[in-house]
Amino acid sequence: MLISYDGKDFEKVVDRPGLVLVDFFATWCGPCKMLMPQLEALSEEQPQIPFVKVDIDEYRALAKETYGVTSVPTLVLFKDGVEVSRQSGFAPKDAVWKWIQSNK
Repeated sequence: MLISYDGKDFEKVVDRPGLVLVDFFATWCGPCKMLMPQLEALSEEQPQIPFVKVDIDEYRALAKETYGVTSVPTLVLFKDGVEVSRQSGFAPKDAVWKWIQSNK
């Protein structure tokens, strides 16, 4: 499932059992636009994992100050509410899936 973050309590979004993938992106970012179809496909194939999109221009404080995001796209993987891994830049769907699986 692909979810657009709506500004409500972010901790509740990621503080859940299992994995949650957060995509910090920007609408003007070319690699972000290339990554989006990859994440959409993965979210359909793996409906048990929430995929959350956070626009860094809209939620700058959350991205920069709270999570230290300095480049986009940045994917942050949470497990049971705790950040377990992150990666930046474009990656093909298979590489993103392998990264997710390596953190289960």
